[in-house]
Amino acid sequence: MTASRSETASAPVPDGSGAGPANTAAPEPGGDLLAALLDGMDAALCAFDADGVVTHWNREAERILGWAAEEAVGRRGFAGWAVRPADADEVQGRLMAAMDAPGRQVHEFALLRRDGGRVLVRTQSAGVRGADGSPAGVYCAFSEVHAQIDLERSIALSEALFEDVSWGVVLVDVDLRPTVVNAYAARALGTGRATLLGRPLGELIVQGVEDLEGALQHVLSEGAPASPAEVWVTLRTAEGERRRCWRSGFLRLSSPLAEEPVPLGVGWLFQDVTDARLAEQDADRLRFRSNQLHRASRAAAECEDPMEAATSHLDYALAGFADHALVDLAVGERLVRAAATPAGAPGPAAPVAGGGIPVRYPAGHPALQAMDRIGSVRDSAGGADESWAAERQWPPDAAHALCVVLRSRGRTLGVLTFLRGPSRPAFERPDAAYAESVAGRVAGALDLAQVLGTM
Repeated sequence: MTASRSETASAPVPDGSGAGPANTAAPEPGGDLLAALLDGMDAALCAFDADGVVTHWNREAERILGWAAEEAVGRRGFAGWAVRPADADEVQGRLMAAMDAPGRQVHEFALLRRDGGRVLVRTQSAGVRGADGSPAGVYCAFSEVHAQIDLERSIALSEALFEDVSWGVVLVDVDLRPTVVNAYAARALGTGRATLLGRPLGELIVQGVEDLEGALQHVLSEGAPASPAEVWVTLRTAEGERRRCWRSGFLRLSSPLAEEPVPLGVGWLFQDVTDARLAEQDADRLRFRSNQLHRASRAAAECEDPMEAATSHLDYALAGFADHALVDLAVGERLVRAAATPAGAPGPAAPVAGGGIPVRYPAGHPALQAMDRIGSVRDSAGGADESWAAERQWPPDAAHALCVVLRSRGRTLGVLTFLRGPSRPAFERPDAAYAESVAGRVAGALDLAQVLGTM
């Protein structure tokens, strides 16, 4: 580095003619280090001594204005080279005023490039004190206004994202631990913003954390996916477990200061779309079940045997709904098994061969409750063992049950029971409404079979 890049205020001062000086002063101790530090700055920087003579000029200043350090150091002010003559006094006065003012002064000036073009810059100026505390000059850092505005926009965007916006924003480090969390994300995760920091996601997410962490790890190694992804998770909250669907986008964060891309972590943006997805699932389920009822009615209409029509209704109802179905008819005070699906594996419903033997349901059995209430009864094993199904005279793989009463012409004909295995969710109220629709059709067919005496 030449001495002209870090000239001190004691260098010979030329007149204001605009011609660059020929400096011969030897560099001060540490001058090479100071010049290297100044040239390595991202911001343009120049300095003036107490007389307004340029003493320092770094590479960023050269890049913005086109004037080399050899051409800038030693000039008095910007007049005649870096600013229009009409603006020279005002610019010089405002810059040098920072020498006696406290703190930093911020101004915007239109400066001249070496090629004659003009560039609007934003400056931050502050006074420099000598060893005795007296004013010794001014340093001025400046950047192009559009670059500064871009930086301010980026900062404003970052701050806005972490305010109370309508989507969650979480920054995770390379260890997949949250480092910054906005208010929306904290509410979605059911905890406080500070509580999340540094904690593994698995402490809050009971199910689905593997998918989420897999997506974050993929972004770290391969980059962001082309489109948002929807992730279903089950959260552990103070109110219990909640299942949620998050529509998520991911951004790999890399350091802008490193020569090679160094991953800093992942920006995870998401919205809770659970309600919308559940509504879509409900609509799809309702559409499918309505279609099944329609198909079952058409198939049953072609059956000569009413009992065959009843089992046909059951076969269509089981698709996507349950694993097993049982039909128990009321014979006096007892229930007799009339039709059932195979106990060992899913299969079509069929009349029970050699029927007429009463089923041994204990008191309080869900099927008996349905008879008493003339309504539907739901039951689940919960944490019970395999004896739960055996005690109720159901197939051993049953874990959830729905019993609905069979009614026709104002009479109770029996009970229809749907059973699900442990891999399926428990029956809910919409399931009971669908089962009652099926039971009405099955009861009509069974009533006809009794009238015709074909059972």
